[in-house]
This record gives sequence, C-alpha cells and structure tokens, in this order.
Amino acid sequence: MHVKREFNKLLLYIFALMGVTISIFPFYWIFTATTLTESQIFKVPPTFAPGGNFINNLTKLTDQWEIWRALINSLLVSGITTVTTIFFSALAGYAFAKYRFKGRDPLFYTVLLMMMVPTQVMLVPMFIIMMNFNWIDSYYALTIPYLVTPMGVFLMRQQMLAFPDDLIEAARIDGCRDFGIFFRIVLPVMKPACAALGIITFMHQWGNFIWPLVVVSSKEMYTLPLMLSMMVQPGQVVHYGQVMVAASIGLLPMLILFLFFQKHFVSGVFSGSVKG
Repeated sequence: MHVKREFNKLLLYIFALMGVTISIFPFYWIFTATTLTESQIFKVPPTFAPGGNFINNLTKLTDQWEIWRALINSLLVSGITTVTTIFFSALAGYAFAKYRFKGRDPLFYTVLLMMMVPTQVMLVPMFIIMMNFNWIDSYYALTIPYLVTPMGVFLMRQQMLAFPDDLIEAARIDGCRDFGIFFRIVLPVMKPACAALGIITFMHQWGNFIWPLVVVSSKEMYTLPLMLSMMVQPGQVVHYGQVMVAASIGLLPMLILFLFFQKHFVSGVFSGSVKG
C-alpha cells in the first residue's frame, strides 16, 4: 500500500509538472521571441534559447509605433472602468440583496437579461449614442459604456446575499446610516469579492478589441490590442520581433495584477458559495 501510494503521488507530480509546463511555455516563447531576429523566430527546428536582439526590436517598435501611448491608454481605460465597475456593482448588489423595494425583482431580472445580450448586438446602438454625443475617438467613448456591467452587479449581488443581516441590523440600532453601513461594515468584508470582480473586469477591458476598433480612428487613441492588430494587417510587412515585444508589454500588467491578487481572486470567487 505504501508503494502504491507513493507511485500515485509521483503520477500526480508528473501530471502537475506537465500542466505547468504546457501553461507556461507560450509565455516563455513570447518573452524569448522578443530577443530573437526574424530568421531566428521562424527557424526550423526552433530555438528556445534567448538571443541578443531585444534592444533592436524595442527601438524599431518605438520608432514606428506609439507603444507607450497605447500602454497608457489601455491602463487608463482599464483602470477607470475597473474602479467604477467595482464601486457601482457593489452598491447595486447591496441594494438588490439587502433592500426590499417596489420593482426590485423585475429590475434584477432585467440585469440578468442584459447579461444574455451579445456584445455585437449592442455595437451599432452604442456607436450611434457615442456619435450623437460627439464622443467618437475619445476617452468618453472608451470608458462610459463600461462604467458598470450586468455581470458585475450579478456577481456582487450573489456575494452580498451571504453577508449576515444581523450585522446590518446591529449597525442600524447603533445609529449608523445606510451609506455608513455600506462603506464601514459591508464593503471591507467584501474585499475578496471586489478583488475578484476587479481582476475579471481589468482582464476584460485590457483585452477589449471590438469596441475600440469601432470608436477609435486616430493612432493617439489606440489601445494595445488595437495597435497589435494594426501591426499584423494583411498586405503589409509584419515585423514579428516588434510584434512579440509589443505583446510582451501587453502581457506584463496582467501577469503582475494576477500574481498580486490571486489569493483574493480565489477566495472572492468561492466566498459566496457558502452562506453564513
């Protein structure tokens, strides 16, 4: 039995190592390709050792494309929409979960229905609205439609359902008002859920391509996904060394964000599954 148990443990370690290797390899290859020349990237058999062409690829990238402006645009848009989504979703989720008011259930069902509407269906109406407000090719168009999302409201409402009503009632007895209860008692407890929603929202906005493609026309307003797509347009010479550098720059903020908040992400996703 001892030998069989050790053998099973060894198999688990092997499968875990294989899974980690398969997951990490694409990231390793992207970062390695930033240091290679064009011929080395497409060499057969491929080379997996880092080269010495990173500075050259980065210099050519910054000379031909405003990569740092695109990075700032993506950080600004993703950061604003993430903060507002967390705040407004938490407020709405708290109201749906802990208050009884006329029309509460129909409103919440409307939120659920909005989650089922494909993004592509909303592109034309949203574009017309942005055009009527004269917000095309601006930060308003990139951020305002995503200040709060139905998915965020739904997630926070489910998390708020698990918050004890007794704590809220005790705070009211002590004279704490509704906004005081929310900011001082409820929101601090909901930090893991807010972190989970923040990571999901930031990831979605960081990789958002369709909407910026519709509302952005100038290079100064490009986000990173939009710039990457423009670098590999059909009919033009594609410099894959530069593309790999741009892709690596786009990957780093997401990797850093997830590494810092992974514990909150896991606990936030599962904290609402058990009431208490």
